[in-house]
Amino acid sequence: MRAPADPRVTWDLPAPGGLPRTADLEPLVTRVLAPNPSAMTLDGTNTYLVGASGSGQAVVVDPGPDDPAHLAAVEEALAARDARCVAVLVTHHHGDHAEAAQPWGARFEAPVAAADAAVAGPRGRVLEPGERLHLAGTSLGVVATPGHTADHLAFRLESGAVLVGDHVLGRGTSVVTHPEGDVVAYLESLRRVHDLGPSALYCGHGPELTEDPSAVLDFYLAHRAHRESQLLAALVRGAGTVEQMVADVYAEVPRELWPAAAQSTRATLAKLAADGHVVVDGDRVGLP
Repeated sequence: MRAPADPRVTWDLPAPGGLPRTADLEPLVTRVLAPNPSAMTLDGTNTYLVGASGSGQAVVVDPGPDDPAHLAAVEEALAARDARCVAVLVTHHHGDHAEAAQPWGARFEAPVAAADAAVAGPRGRVLEPGERLHLAGTSLGVVATPGHTADHLAFRLESGAVLVGDHVLGRGTSVVTHPEGDVVAYLESLRRVHDLGPSALYCGHGPELTEDPSAVLDFYLAHRAHRESQLLAALVRGAGTVEQMVADVYAEVPRELWPAAAQSTRATLAKLAADGHVVVDGDRVGLP
């Protein structure tokens, strides 16, 4: 049972911890890295400023943690673009992406928009899939990408790049938690982004993916199928609980990541159970 090859291993990507604090990715986009690195957030949360050059405006996407140093770096990047923030967009409700949304919206006197009304706030806007937002001299398409969370969105830029939040990471693979996440929805969302033919994937964590974005999406799909096969094989070998399956399948993964792996395993088992391949009773797993 051979694991699918990750195309990124041959790419010239920054080493872990090597992302610059601020980087201009294309004329439309500047990335500002938040100072919240961890095993789950990689180098930290990527906050993006999006706007046409010379428009004097920018949209802040995924402001991240409400951290004074991060706010100062974002304001410095806005000043470098000679732009003011005209909207705050959020891909999903997780705190490492959304915590600063309403505080920064108030500071910039800019509306907050997200799929989750609680994130957008009482004066914010709830986004619908398929909307086209005309802001900061450009337009952003709202793409539904549920799976990592039910409220997850991506934003397609006029350049063809897609801001994918936690749907795709610059390194490794995204966690689909249970019961919050949904593997079936996640796979459908991967295909939806693939069908867009993105010129680049600007991820919520880790480096931007520009060399062959479609190959990364193909890998993500293959990786999920491989995980299903691994779990079924572990079950045949005698693993009868979620914990035993994680210890079998993720044996080479640092143990600090096993709780997240357990969540992803539960989400995958829910799909396998719906497909009739396994029976799940709490933490116990068996064949039908």
